[in-house]
Order: sequence, then structure tokens, then C-alpha cells
Amino acid sequence: MTMRHPAPPLQRHQFAAPEPGPRLLVLGAVHGDETCGTRAIERLLGELQRGELQLQRGLLTLVPVTNPLAYQLGKRQGERNLNRNLRIHAAPANYEDRIANILCPWISEHEVLLDLHSFHTAGVPFAMLGPPDNDGPIEAFAHAEAEQRMALHLGTTRIVEGWMETYARGVARRQREGRVSAPDLLDNCYGVGTTEFARTQGLYGITLECGQHQDPQAPEVAYRAIRHTLALLGMVDTALTPPRPDIEVIKLVDVIDMEHADDLLVREWASFDRVSQGQVIGHRHGGVPVTAPQDGFIVFPNPKALVGNEWFYFGVESGRRL
Repeated sequence: MTMRHPAPPLQRHQFAAPEPGPRLLVLGAVHGDETCGTRAIERLLGELQRGELQLQRGLLTLVPVTNPLAYQLGKRQGERNLNRNLRIHAAPANYEDRIANILCPWISEHEVLLDLHSFHTAGVPFAMLGPPDNDGPIEAFAHAEAEQRMALHLGTTRIVEGWMETYARGVARRQREGRVSAPDLLDNCYGVGTTEFARTQGLYGITLECGQHQDPQAPEVAYRAIRHTLALLGMVDTALTPPRPDIEVIKLVDVIDMEHADDLLVREWASFDRVSQGQVIGHRHGGVPVTAPQDGFIVFPNPKALVGNEWFYFGVESGRRL
């Protein structure tokens, strides 16, 4: 397929300590308009290059801009969403497919992944956690204890679980109703992003949502998370900050798609705004209300979502104890 855009290269910076240790990969700008991770990685990179921070053990790989085309455009994606249906593509059809063919082997070389993101609307930072250990069909996993410990030490007060189960539910609805703007949205692997792919390769990892895109504190949240992870893994000789005492865990249970360009949220929701059962969240273009199925939380509201894509997620208080 002919590229519609020039193809910027993907770059990584690696530091290998003389002493063996964990292999950590840190990603920024998987979505091109989410630049807090880029700024944090650039800051850490400078410290390492100037000798202000010394890697004592293991291998550290830093990718400041994981989707160079989207970053160049200042948009979430170049030709498609890199953080969905992430896998090796035997016949790459677009820029993100080609980047995935580079990125997936890089992920597989490591043991731990930290992926730094931000979100559209107001809200506090949170960590996206994988499933408990299981051998089920959706997301088999065997490193939940280590991943939970990592999530607890990233400095946030909120942890969110249930991503892949929610996506499987969304794909099943799209397949059933036939309302979709792109074939990818009907793929059972559509929910697979960086950390989900990493778990299929034997890694564990966290997607950290560091705040709203333009929040001046988001790069600081991202930077502290990298430093905390390095300390947790024993890769640098700095003190480990203890977990916050007030962490809450929320479980995603559904994803609601934008069905028409005139679908409208009733107000500017922020991630984790509480809603009560029956409360109106938005209206379809014909006026039909979209209501909360039970008491819970609005997560990732996106009033500018593309038709057929995720409009918002719905979450509830989790019974999981970390």
C-alpha cells in the first residue's frame, strides 16, 4: 500500500549497566497528542547522558516518541490507532502497522513495560492494571503480583482494571449490531495495546494516564513514575517511595461507542465523575438518552470521538484488593 504520509523513523535510546538486572522499556507518545511521556523521557535521558543519574543494574530502553507520524501531525493517530490491535502484521497496510512491526519485537526483548499516556478531559492520573493471574481465553497472565506492586508505586491514587474484558464486550456488541466505521473495530484483538501485547510475550507492565493532555503537571507525573519504577526494580540506587495510603481500584465494565456525529454528552464529563443508576450521560442524535446502567463512574469521555469509536467507558468500584 502506498503511504499517504512521509514515514518518520522510530528511535530508541538504550542504557546497559555492567551489572545484570531487569530489562525495562519506557514508551512515550504512543498517541501523538499525548506528549507528557515524551517530555518526561527527554528529561530523564538528559540526566543519564550528563551523568546526573546512573543506571546501576539491567537494561533501560527509552522511546520518547513511539508514533512519530502522529506526533509530527499533533494528532492521536497517523493512519490508525497504534494502541489497538497491536501485533506483527505480515502485510502492513498503513504507517502504524509498520511501526508495530518494529515496536512488537522491541517489547519482546524486555521484562517490564511502562507506557505513559494522557487523556482528553479533566481528571486525576491513574494506572491501568492487567488481570489477576489466570489461564483464560481473553488475557492469560502469570505476573499479577509483580504488576500490582508496580502499579502501587507509581504515585497515583487510582488504579483501573478490566480493560480487555470490556473491549471483548464492546467488540461483541459491534459484531452483533453491525455499526462500525473500520474493520479493526470488529477484530477480537482490537483491545490489544502495548501492555496487553507485552503480557502475551511474558512481560508485565502498566499504562499510566498522567493527566489531561495540556495539564502542566502531567510531565512531572510521568517523570516521577519512571524514577519510581527504576527504584522499585533496583536499577538505580535511590530510595523507593511507599505507596499512597488512599488508593482506590475501579473496574471497567463497558465501553459505549459514538454512533453518530451528533451524539452529544449532556455536560463536560471528567474521567471518574460519579453517576447514579439511571442518570442521563448523553443523548443519541435522535434524542434517545444514554443512561448509567448502575451506580458507577464515567471513564475516558471523548466528546470528539470518531463515529464508531469509543465515546466513553463505564466503571464500578472493584472488589479486587491489591
